[in-house]
Amino acid sequence: MTAAASFKSYSPALPVGVLAIAMISVQGGAALVKGLFPVAGVAGATTLRLALASVILAAVWRPWRLRPTAREARSILVYGMAMGCMNFCFYSALYRIPLGIAVALEFTGPLAVAIAASHRAADYLWIALAALGLLALLPLGHQSISAAGIAFALSAGVFWALYIVFGRKAGTAHGGATTAMGTVVGALVIAPIGVAQAGASLLDPAILPAALGVAVLSSALPYSLEMFALTRIPTRTFGVLMSAEPALAALSGLAFLHESLSLTQWAAIASIMAASAGSAATSGPSAPPIKD
Repeated sequence: MTAAASFKSYSPALPVGVLAIAMISVQGGAALVKGLFPVAGVAGATTLRLALASVILAAVWRPWRLRPTAREARSILVYGMAMGCMNFCFYSALYRIPLGIAVALEFTGPLAVAIAASHRAADYLWIALAALGLLALLPLGHQSISAAGIAFALSAGVFWALYIVFGRKAGTAHGGATTAMGTVVGALVIAPIGVAQAGASLLDPAILPAALGVAVLSSALPYSLEMFALTRIPTRTFGVLMSAEPALAALSGLAFLHESLSLTQWAAIASIMAASAGSAATSGPSAPPIKD
């Protein structure tokens, strides 16, 4: 079945609804993980998420059946390392700044990848919008937002860009099994830092339910739902819809973490969202999807 036929065989409401659930799931997991920071630390929480998610995804996709070429193996390795570093930097940002701001800043990574793949005149507008949003979020004047948190969020965006580029290279031939293997690599990269930081706390049965919830909500469930949606709606539509994620993150932070934002911060998030949505809407078919 061709991609076009696949798109027509489903009501648009189904994949759109599935994608909305995936985005809500990711932000619910991000809100939940903050409860793990006091017990396991940032690196420990990252280790728990990736380790448990890798077990779940391995059970579903059985990546041990992979027979990658040397080039594919290198792409999987970089993809997994980028995944681990992306999660660690994002959680490091989340420890210091509100969820909505962390997600908005992280989106600059995939936005840069999309613009680099497009080369259209309209891209200068999206760059300007993203830059305005970024400037509004920088700790200038009397803003109390953490500079370290901003730096970690932007670093997460860089690793997200690498995750997209090498994920596309590695996933072309092996699909979901690549995600499972990449998650294993990411867990192995971050685990030594997590063990050094949290030690025996990682084995505390009391935090296992929350850690499992984070792994399911942030990785296993949204990865599967996003794959379902991506194969049933055009990539451009997928990217535009995913651009709503910073707003969902801000609302999740407000509802679950009581993180209120100023009007300037809301406007900055909206500016970055507009840049992301505009870039996705005007991109060519070769531009990579913006996804977590």
